[in-house]
Amino acid sequence: MAQSMTNPAPSVASPGDALPAVPRRDAAYTLCAATFCVVLVLTNVIGVKLFQIFPDGRPAWMPGAGPVTLTSGIIAYPFTFLLTDLVSEIWGRRRADLMVVLGFMMSGVMLLLVQVAKVLPPSTFWTAPQGYEGISMQTAFEVSFYYPGVLLFASMTAYLVAQLFDVRLYHFWWKLTGGGHMWVRNNGSTIVSQLVDTIIVNGIFLYWGLKMAPQQIVEVIIAVYLCKVLLALLDTPLIYLFRALVWRWLNLPGKPGTARAPLA
Repeated sequence: MAQSMTNPAPSVASPGDALPAVPRRDAAYTLCAATFCVVLVLTNVIGVKLFQIFPDGRPAWMPGAGPVTLTSGIIAYPFTFLLTDLVSEIWGRRRADLMVVLGFMMSGVMLLLVQVAKVLPPSTFWTAPQGYEGISMQTAFEVSFYYPGVLLFASMTAYLVAQLFDVRLYHFWWKLTGGGHMWVRNNGSTIVSQLVDTIIVNGIFLYWGLKMAPQQIVEVIIAVYLCKVLLALLDTPLIYLFRALVWRWLNLPGKPGTARAPLA
């Protein structure tokens, strides 16, 4: 308490003099939480598109044959794990859990509003642009936001379980390493929780939704998971960069790598 009295947290000035300044630590957390929710919602929006890698055949170290099909959400979803790790590092487990729950709720709001928008009667003025004549805009809209019930249940379940698991694993590795080696808790939590996410979403959707054989499902899970591991390793420099920037912007005491989150 004495420290906060003698070294108050910097604030972000408000546009009007009548409103009090927002403490930087609150503004920074709000920015992280808002970015997390936006990225998560965008993952659901762009995730309906599938794309392929290794069109000439997957490498020998990857099981199965032929190209690997991935959802476009894979370009956005890894950033959610990066943000939960960053919030865990600065604000602790409770704030990270809160952000995960907020993201789950905002995803639900997005899905609800999309369903409402789909049933609204289309206007006669809503026609296909030049070059796309003959396409029904209403049909195109419905197809673009088509979420099978099994896939929706699988993805939402996988998200909530994996993200909360990631936060707990992060703090487990943190305690085990005594606050040092952030790359261990960053990768140790993300790589394991991504495995949980991949198993849940593909296990439910591919088995109950598409009725695929267990061997095929295992091949898909391994291939997709290896891609996620690569992305998780690539974001390691980013967690160090973002922690340093936030630490400096909030004027936190000491140096990063302590035994606990400074704002927990």
